[in-house]
This record gives sequence, C-alpha cells and structure tokens, in this order.
Amino acid sequence: MLQFSRSKITLIVATIFMAMLLALPNIFTDERTSNFPPFIPSQKVNLGLDLQGGSHLLLEVDTESIKSEKIDDLSFDLRRMLKKNDFKYGNLKIIDDSIKFKLNNSELAKNVSDEIKKLSQSISQNALSSQSKSNLNVEINNSLVNISLTEDYLKQISISAVNQSIEIVRRRIDELGTREPTIQKQGTTRILIQLPGLDDPERIKSLLGQTAKLTFKLVDQKASYDPSNPTKIPVGSELLPSDSDFNFKYIVKKKVMVGGENLVDAQPGFDPQTNEPVVNFRFDRIGAKKFGKVTKANIGKPFAIILDNKVVSAPVIRDAILGGSGQISGGFSAEEAADLAVLLRAGALPAPLIILEERSVGPDLGADSVFAGKIAALIGFVAVIIFMVLIYRAFGFFADIALILNLVMVLGVLSLLQATLTLPGIAGIILTIGMAVDANVLIFERIKEELRNGSSVINAIDSGYKRALSTILDANITTLIAASILFFMGSGPVKGFSVTLAIGIFTSVFTAFTVTRMMISIYISRKKPKELKL
Repeated sequence: MLQFSRSKITLIVATIFMAMLLALPNIFTDERTSNFPPFIPSQKVNLGLDLQGGSHLLLEVDTESIKSEKIDDLSFDLRRMLKKNDFKYGNLKIIDDSIKFKLNNSELAKNVSDEIKKLSQSISQNALSSQSKSNLNVEINNSLVNISLTEDYLKQISISAVNQSIEIVRRRIDELGTREPTIQKQGTTRILIQLPGLDDPERIKSLLGQTAKLTFKLVDQKASYDPSNPTKIPVGSELLPSDSDFNFKYIVKKKVMVGGENLVDAQPGFDPQTNEPVVNFRFDRIGAKKFGKVTKANIGKPFAIILDNKVVSAPVIRDAILGGSGQISGGFSAEEAADLAVLLRAGALPAPLIILEERSVGPDLGADSVFAGKIAALIGFVAVIIFMVLIYRAFGFFADIALILNLVMVLGVLSLLQATLTLPGIAGIILTIGMAVDANVLIFERIKEELRNGSSVINAIDSGYKRALSTILDANITTLIAASILFFMGSGPVKGFSVTLAIGIFTSVFTAFTVTRMMISIYISRKKPKELKL
C-alpha cells in the first residue's frame, strides 16, 4: 500500500498543480489577471455581500393590482357576454372587488347564471393549474347579481405572479452582468435581492421599479385632448399621458392591437437619420403577423407605443411593416435606451414591485470582514501547524504541507465553480482545517498503536492507513450528508457554509490520506528508518 507508481505520483502532482493554477488569480488584482497568458485561468472567487459590500433590497409584489386587473378583465368579458346574449341589464359597477349589476327581467336569472358558469370555465382554462370547480362566486337575488373571484383563485394567481416576478427580476439583473446575485422568495409575496459589489443601486431600483408592460394601440382620431377644454372620452377609448411630457395626453383605443408578450428581442441602437438613441425590437412569428396586419390596415393613422400606461411615441404608419421589426424612439439617452431594451427582453412584470427595504453595505465593512476572516483563519492555521510538528514531528510536518495544499485546493475549486464566498463560507473553510488534521491525527495514532504492538515501520504505516480509512470515510460521509441537507434546505449564508464545507470534505480526504501517504512513502523509501519517533 505504501508503493506509489510513477504514474500515480504524476497524477497526484498534476492535480495539485492544477489547483494551484486555479487559485493563483485570487492573489492578484483584476488588472494583473487580465494580462495572464491564455493557459492560466483568470477566474476568481466571488465575494458575497457581507465581504465586498453591495445592495440589499426587499421587494413586495403588489398582488392587489393583479386582483383589480382580473376584476376589470372579468367586467369587460361580462359586458361582452351580456351584450352577445342580448340580456338587458343596467348599473354594472365594480364595488369592493366584486361586480354588481341589475337585470331588467328577473326571469333571466337562470340563463345569466348558466352563461356566467361558462365564463368561469373559460377563466379556469386560462389558469396555470386546471380546476374542476368554479373560480367565481355568483350570488343572484331576484334581479340583483353579485360576482366576485374565489379566494382559491386569488391565491393561485398571487403565487403565480410572485414566481413569475422572481424569474423576470433574475433576467433583468442578469442582463446587467451582475455577478452572483441572490434572488429568493421571502414569505408569500416578497422577494429578497442581494447584489454584491453593485456600485449603482439607483439603476437597479429603476429597472425593477418598472413593470415594462408594452402594448401597441391605435390613437382615437375622432377625439383630441385639450387641457383647457377637456372633452368626454369616447366609449372604447382611454386617456393616457405622454412619457416625455406629462401635461400632454393621448386618447387611444382600449383595444390592444399587438402585445409585448410576442416580443422576442430588443436592442439599443441609434437612428441612422437623426443619430438619436432608439430601441430596435423584433416580434415572433405570431406577433409579426399581427403587427403586419394592423399596420397594413391602418396606413396613415397614428400608432401609439405604450409602456406602463404611458405613451412613449405615436408615429404615423407610413407603410405596412411586414418584417416583424420596429423601432421605439422617445428622446432617450443612450443609457435609458439600453435599460429599456433590457426591460423588454426580460419581459413584463405581472404586477408592480414595491421597495419595502433598501440597505447598502459599504466596502469598509466588507474589508473589515475579510480582514477578520483572514486573521481567524491564520491564527487557527498557525496553531494547528505548531501543534502537529510538536506532537508528530516529521509526520506532523507532512500533515502541515497537506493542510496548506488543502486550503489551496479549496480556493481553486471555489474559483473554478465561480462560487460566492461569504463569512459563513470562511467559517466552513476554517472548519475544514480542523477536519483535515483530524484525519491525520487518526492515522498517526493508528500507526503509533501498531508500533507499540511490535509491528515493523512499514507494516505499522501500511496498517495504520488501512485501518483508519474506513473511520475517516464514515466520519466525512456523515458530515457530507449534513452539508447536503444544509445546501438544499438552507438559503443564502447557510448555503455558502455548506458549499465550502462540502468542498473541504473532498479535498481534506484527498490531501490527508493520499498526499500525506505519498510523502511518507517517499520519505520512508529514501531514509529507511529503523524506528519512528511519533
């Protein structure tokens, strides 16, 4: 067991050398690593929010707005259904999240109830999960009708909105190139965001504060807005403000001609004629077909581009746009055009996000944390090295070399995985120092026991490693199981601790068992000692 072939030694040395190369960039600045030769990795360990500073945001999804939107949609569908079936009614209003109206003939109540059930089935088909029961509460008292959404349905759309918001927030932040952001659900309607190293939190807040709901509607040319003499808005139209001039308003048709859900790409650019920043967009096949049909049928009419209920621009359609591509201009700056493109590419939020809490962790705090972590690791490291040399002499020295290599390998693996190192992660690394040495102590004590029983030097070392292996594996496997549970069940800092702990388990078993055994084998084969001083 103490015999190591040349190929095995080469493989072990190559593994250690690769770990050193991976860990090397962490001791240099970004400027220096950018000048490294291509064969040397330049990836570093990402520092978490508690180590390098950054932004901490707690957001809440405005589920009340979703409820209002669903009620408005239901009201629109209900009016259309009543008109289609020629049901005479009056005084249809939305009051306290429910729709109330009065039938002109109470005998129509049964027929109206049946049609409302069909409407409820249509809502169920549009829901994320199929439901056999109705999503509407319907109360008909003589000719008075009261309709509201069920609690189960409201809960379902709320959960769906939060999950969708998390995904869209992740896309928007990833588009900016922020490294290792933490984005997770907190409670039922809240989203926690941590952005290490972010130096422009206001830009992130601006990006997350916009719903980015893009729609295209026709401008109502039968009416015009005059602030000095406001006129009644025609039925089927609505009044929307201009994005660039809040005092100016447009009267547009309520009907959405093309929706932003058909958008597949948006990129910032410059208008070749005016050289002003614009956003070039492109629709999918369905959106391109809709866009071409609408522009072809409405040549010469203004077409409003609406973002979050504000008219960005309302250009006149000069010709049919059949390619599915278009351009949005609105007096943007280059950065505003880039941010709008990010928003459109990531998709619209299902509901507005409310910033409940905002915290900034300064870089000084991060530097103090890193320094404190280094000091703690150094003290523990030096104490263990001195202890091992004093107790086990030459073998303790080999264990110390393996311990140094263990730390290098942990750092190398973290760099390779682009993992985020936090304060709990540093605690996990410090814990692996003790675990790595613990394995060597167990092996050396086994060797001492064999020597006391009269075994030769080679047999004692061979037997000590063999007998200690099963114990080392048992102890580390149980710790690995605990680390896995922490990773899958925990979040944030707990995950950081479990990652470094798990990596440390593998590297410590390799260095404490394989590397020290190789060094002891080389030492014994060269020195050929008659006895060991342990």
